[in-house]
Amino acid sequence: MKKVFSIILTVILLSALLLSSCHGSRGMSEFVMPDSFDESKNYEITFWAKNDTNKTQTGIYEKAIEDFKAIYPNIDVKIRFYTDYGKIYNDVITNIATSTTPNVCITYPDHIATYMTGKNVVVPLDELIASPEYGLGGSEVKFEGPTADEMVTKFMDECKIGGVQYAVPYMRSTEVCYVNKDLVEKLGYTLPEDNITWDFIFEVSEAAMAKDADDNFIINGQKVMIPFIYKSTDNMMIQMLRQKDAGYSTDDGEILIFNDTTRELLLELSKHGKTGAFSTFKISSYPGNFLNAGQCIFAVDSSAGATWMGSHAPMQDIHESKIVEFDLKTYPVPQFDPKNPKLISQGPSICIFNKADHGEVMASWLFTQFMLTNDVQMAYAKTEGYVPVTIKAQEDPEYKEYLENAGADNKEHYKTKIEATEILISNTENTFVTPVFNGSTSLRDASGQMIENVIKSVRRGQTVDDGYIDGLFEDVKSLYRLDQLGNDDPNMSSEDLGPLPNTAKALLGGLLIAWVLIGIYWILEKNRKKL
Repeated sequence: MKKVFSIILTVILLSALLLSSCHGSRGMSEFVMPDSFDESKNYEITFWAKNDTNKTQTGIYEKAIEDFKAIYPNIDVKIRFYTDYGKIYNDVITNIATSTTPNVCITYPDHIATYMTGKNVVVPLDELIASPEYGLGGSEVKFEGPTADEMVTKFMDECKIGGVQYAVPYMRSTEVCYVNKDLVEKLGYTLPEDNITWDFIFEVSEAAMAKDADDNFIINGQKVMIPFIYKSTDNMMIQMLRQKDAGYSTDDGEILIFNDTTRELLLELSKHGKTGAFSTFKISSYPGNFLNAGQCIFAVDSSAGATWMGSHAPMQDIHESKIVEFDLKTYPVPQFDPKNPKLISQGPSICIFNKADHGEVMASWLFTQFMLTNDVQMAYAKTEGYVPVTIKAQEDPEYKEYLENAGADNKEHYKTKIEATEILISNTENTFVTPVFNGSTSLRDASGQMIENVIKSVRRGQTVDDGYIDGLFEDVKSLYRLDQLGNDDPNMSSEDLGPLPNTAKALLGGLLIAWVLIGIYWILEKNRKKL
């Protein structure tokens, strides 16, 4: 009988273990700000940043880490570079499950909203920012960083989720329309002084599609001409909807994008996609390459991509023999109402991940603040068409001199790059961001995917009409699971689900007793047969 009772006890213990483990882990404890930062203790923090092939930007990151180390010798910062933000996002999601997230991360609020589905994964920054000792401009911070009042308020607000500051902005950019003025005027059109309209762009683009008897485009004498190419179609749809005051989503995550205005925009774009007057980066490749080869008239890309635009751009991705000489003009993204411009605000922000050692979080916060100092902000902003996120840096005499010297050379003072920068500076109050929630990244992807699908379809000879759009809406909803956001997030297993309800306890207890009785019966029956 002792053997029987031993087996029964084992069954009970195993069942209890399984029941306790299936209810979810407790997650990480909430960050509590220490009274002080222990500089006698050594810390190693990891910093994940995005960089493509811009060695100047890499050097700025590395110098910032070196300079920070000279001030805080007890903090080692290990940087890991990624080629795009999507890869950072995917790796963070993977590492949340194993509690191996980086300490500091270049990211976007859309991504942070998903990170936050894990309990206490991302550190809220309000208390850190406001600390008299260690906050922005704090008395115990050993370098001259910006105060809270010296941060651009609009950029700071973009990093709030549910009214809580979960990140600080690092750099800001917007979208710019880069225009080959020579080809516009060759077609008999005159560019406007201020903002450019969608109607103007489509009219000129259609006019550029005329060919000669040898099947060459008359406008450039080449076999290739794509008058209008848009780099980011998700931004294209988002801005078009905002300019028309149409639905996209609510702050609570209600999806509004599948509306009549979206339908009208897609039907209109399909007409220009069918003629070849309009295309996208995903379909045709990088717009700057076509622009610089005289094969594109209107190229919409980020202001941070300005160094790739123009005959004398410091960055080129085509052979010099293909580059044509032309007069390049810059405009804000096309508008429906040029007197009431609306531009998207974009660009990287910085978030901090929670750790068991809250002193490690403090070390991360100090490094994050250092990335907001004038030297780092101005140096990075000068590499491409970025704008510093602090008033302190924007008003620095060195930065103002940099802007005033536009065109002095085709490197640091490349004219188009500085013009793109000034578009955002002068339109900061006209910028907007989309609502941030768990799933907003999927909605953003879906908004661009609809444009991509429409253009691909008309190029294949398919008919794009109301019936097609109905099907497209349903397909995109399904593909991006927009009707079930938050139901199967990969981080939910790390969340504390609280105590089991009494009914669940009773059910599981009954199952446990049943398995125990089955075990007892099986053992007794086996012993009986041996007798």
